[in-house]
Amino acid sequence: MKASTLFYDGNGRTGRVINILYLVQQGLLNTPILYLSRYINQHKADYYRLLQTTRETGDWSAWLLYMLDAVEQTAVQTTQLIVAIDQLMQQYKHDMRDKCPKIYSQDLLNNIFKHPYTKIDFVCHELQVNRKTASKYLNVLVDIALLSKHRLGKENYYLNDRLFALLMNVGETHG
Repeated sequence: MKASTLFYDGNGRTGRVINILYLVQQGLLNTPILYLSRYINQHKADYYRLLQTTRETGDWSAWLLYMLDAVEQTAVQTTQLIVAIDQLMQQYKHDMRDKCPKIYSQDLLNNIFKHPYTKIDFVCHELQVNRKTASKYLNVLVDIALLSKHRLGKENYYLNDRLFALLMNVGETHG
């Protein structure tokens, strides 16, 4: 079967999702957390060249080796990112315990690592506190430089700058 028959619409994203779901189904990946698109975008010329060669010759071997390399490199990058996030989270935990023990909680720590940003409503909902308390917690974290505060419209957003930097620099060495 030719590649053009399998991916007649040219939707590579669908193919990448299927690749990841296949790895999960086969028990090779517990959670679908590999982001192959970053690798493919960084090596786009090779991707299209190998895909075209597969279409023309029906020989899948070079394209499959490319995809296996993509999975391997993405898995290594993802592992490095998870380790770096864990280390950063531990650092924040120690900073919070040392500098603001009255507001420290695992739930608050989890909140500021759930996404690279948070806001008062998120803290209210997740920690079951009122707006005044949530605002106080977040502003204390700004005061000790764990978050930065940004106004967008009428709402404040609190950015975990170091987490954001890690997420933006995937593939670079962490540590």
